[in-house]
Order: sequence, then C-alpha cells, then structure tokens
Amino acid sequence: MTDVEDQAVEERLKAALWFSVGKIVDEEALKLGVNASPQFIGALTELLWTQIANASEDLRAFARHAGRQTISTEDALLLARRNEDLAKVLRSCLKR
Repeated sequence: MTDVEDQAVEERLKAALWFSVGKIVDEEALKLGVNASPQFIGALTELLWTQIANASEDLRAFARHAGRQTISTEDALLLARRNEDLAKVLRSCLKR
C-alpha cells in the first residue's frame, strides 16, 4: 500500500471507532441521565486509538522476540498479563 492508501485506511478505521465509541457513550449516557459532549467522545476515541496502537506494537514485538512473524494467542496472553480480569477472559475463550 502507498502512504496515501495507508492514510485513507487509517482515517476510515478512526471514523468507525469514533462511530462505535459515540454509540456506546450515547447509550450509557442515556442510562445515566447525563450528556456527553462531542469533545468528550473525540477525546475518548483518541485515547482508545492510542491504546490500540500501543497494544498492536507490543503484540508485534512479542511475536518478533519469539522469532515469529505472526501474532499468536500466547502474545495476547502476554499482553494481558497485568490485567488479571482480561487474562481470565482470554484463557476462558481459549478453553472453548
């Protein structure tokens, strides 16, 4: 892919994330009887985007360190090692 194509894909992914975050925030705001500003949704979307980018880099690094080019479930478990609840959910899914 070219840089222009990469940028277009990134913009579409961010837009999809913004839409999903907005939908979830709106649903929760209605339940709680509060309002969420577009600025809040934008900031939360940027926070999630950064977290996703960091997680993907960590997963790539774990796979490379293990001498692989493909990310495996072991990499995901390693990423979740500091979040006990997430690690439990991942292990539970693996057992199925």
